[in-house]
Amino acid sequence: MSASTSETAERAADGHGPGSDLLAALLDGMDAALCAFDADGIVTHWNREAERILGWSAEEAVGRRGLAGWAARSADGAEALGRLMGAMGAPGRQVHEFALLRKDGGRVLVRTQSAGVRGPDGAPAGVYCAFSEVHAQIDLERSIALSEALFEDAPWGVVVVDVDLRPAVVNAHAARAMGVGPRAPLGRPLGELVGQGVEELEGALQHVLAEGAPRAAADVWVTLRTAAGERRCWRSGFVRLASPLAEEPVPLGVGWLFQDVTQERLAEQEADRLRFRYSQLHRAGAAAAECEDPMEAATVLLDFALAGFADHALIDAAAGERRLTRAAATPEGAPGPVAAVAGGGIPLRYPSGHPALQALSRTGPVRASATASRQAAEEWAAERHWPRDAVHALCMPLRSRGRTVGVATFLRSASRPPFERPDAVYAETVAVRVAASLDLASGAGAVADGD
Repeated sequence: MSASTSETAERAADGHGPGSDLLAALLDGMDAALCAFDADGIVTHWNREAERILGWSAEEAVGRRGLAGWAARSADGAEALGRLMGAMGAPGRQVHEFALLRKDGGRVLVRTQSAGVRGPDGAPAGVYCAFSEVHAQIDLERSIALSEALFEDAPWGVVVVDVDLRPAVVNAHAARAMGVGPRAPLGRPLGELVGQGVEELEGALQHVLAEGAPRAAADVWVTLRTAAGERRCWRSGFVRLASPLAEEPVPLGVGWLFQDVTQERLAEQEADRLRFRYSQLHRAGAAAAECEDPMEAATVLLDFALAGFADHALIDAAAGERRLTRAAATPEGAPGPVAAVAGGGIPLRYPSGHPALQALSRTGPVRASATASRQAAEEWAAERHWPRDAVHALCMPLRSRGRTVGVATFLRSASRPPFERPDAVYAETVAVRVAASLDLASGAGAVADGD
């Protein structure tokens, strides 16, 4: 060993020169194990993480030449040192794997990253080497690979939301679901991306930050501002992100993973709706069969049909060419069953183009909705002789024995959505049964008059 090498080792061992207190504190505070060698392969630095992994203290390591005979088997030490020192004259960093010895005699496989150190004159002066146990490194690399895969290739939306509830990272799938570019949502309040449903979403994120992740995924219905009010259902899971470097968990935000399940949920809702409606039809048929009065049977059928479908129902009986008379209706201004109108028979003064008259002439369903203000909607309903809270209407002709015997009108208030095509199909099924009862009632009345 040269005199200069001996002096270097002595200074390092004494804690002077390169091994100053500040440098020692910085090295000991690192999460990675780190050691350094001078140009002759003498250990000059050895931090606490290296001591934790191998069991050798800095006092025992600094000043030794190479690793043979203590941190590596004698047969492996020369090769290990040669590969490490090879980084002194090579550009960049070199990665190697070695089997090293613990102080207790056990062996541990480590992965090293080594790079050369140059002196003030630019000449190679030594090597520093950072190392960690291979399984820990693999765990880290696996975590990084998983994160990258989630944000690049995942078939579901992945969003990292910071503690201020603003997206910090958004993968391509999530950006497409939101109808924006991958960087457009970053740093923006969720309310700028989501309209209806943003309170529920933010509430879920706040709960995760405060209490931790829920045990199961949840369906979150949202209306996107970027998709012309389109309503979507996102099956969402949440995880709280905390810093692994702090002594106590420090929240970094929330990982939010979601899939768009709108079509599946709509299909389930439609299936539930159909099961309920046709259960109602079955119950209505059984109840109507027990009615002696055909008109009572018609009102019973409409009563069962109203549940979950509409707020009001009317029956207008045909009375000659394009003339209708009110035969039954739900009470206006208060909830109640459909009942026959006492003292009926006076033709209704429906204006031209009235939906009921259109249904009468077309012999097909007619849908209509008021689209103006509340006051205008009340006037719209009053002009059509409907309850003032009616906003959406569905008029269905009542056909029996090849002729139109009247019109059934279903009405919804503003709290319900407009009638759609599937609603018309259901209303037609109801109308067929009501028409048969209404036809029978008019026939019974004719017979009574004839008597």
